[in-house]
Amino acid sequence: MTRLPDVGTAAAPLELIARIHGTDTRCVLVVTGGGVASLSWLLGVPGASRTVLEGTVPYATTALTELIGYEPAQAVSAATAEAMARAAMARAGKLDPDGGVPLVGVAATAALVSDRPKRGEHRAQVAVADKHGVRSWSLVLDKGRRGRTAEDALVSHLVVAALADACGIATEPLAGLGPGDVLTAPQPQR
Repeated sequence: MTRLPDVGTAAAPLELIARIHGTDTRCVLVVTGGGVASLSWLLGVPGASRTVLEGTVPYATTALTELIGYEPAQAVSAATAEAMARAAMARAGKLDPDGGVPLVGVAATAALVSDRPKRGEHRAQVAVADKHGVRSWSLVLDKGRRGRTAEDALVSHLVVAALADACGIATEPLAGLGPGDVLTAPQPQR
C-alpha cells in the first residue's frame, strides 16, 4: 500500500465556529465519505448545543438510501448532496418544530483517498438547505497531492464555511486550496 503525504492538514476554524454558535441558526449535519471532521470541530467548540441539533454519517449505501428515500445513481453528486441537505432540513424541522429560529440542513458527500486506487476524481459536494432553498458547492481535489486526513480537513472546512454562509457570516476564501484544486461556489444570496 502506498502512503500519500498529508499536505497541509488544517486546524479547525475555531473562531468561525464560535461565530456560528453565536447566531440563532440551528442545524442538522449529514456527511458521508468525507467532511467528518466538521462534526467533531462543531461539537468541540463551546456553544454547540445552541447550533447542532444532530449530526449523522450515513456511510453505507443503504443508510444513504434510507436518508434520501432512493438509491442515488451516483453517491458523490450535486443532486445527492442537495437531497441530503433537504432531508437534513426536514429532520431539523422535526427536532425543533417551534420554528422560532432559522433552521438549516447541511450535507457533504465525498470520494477521497482510500486504501485502494480510485479511478475517478477525488471530489466533494456540499449543500445547504434553508428557507431560501438549496445551494451547493463543488470541490475537485488535486488527486495524489494529499492524504486522507488532509483531504477530509479541506472538505470539513468547506462544510463549516457553507454553514457559516447559511448563518449570514461572510468567510474568507477556502484556505489550503492548491493550484490543482477546483472549487465552485454558488453566488452569494445575501
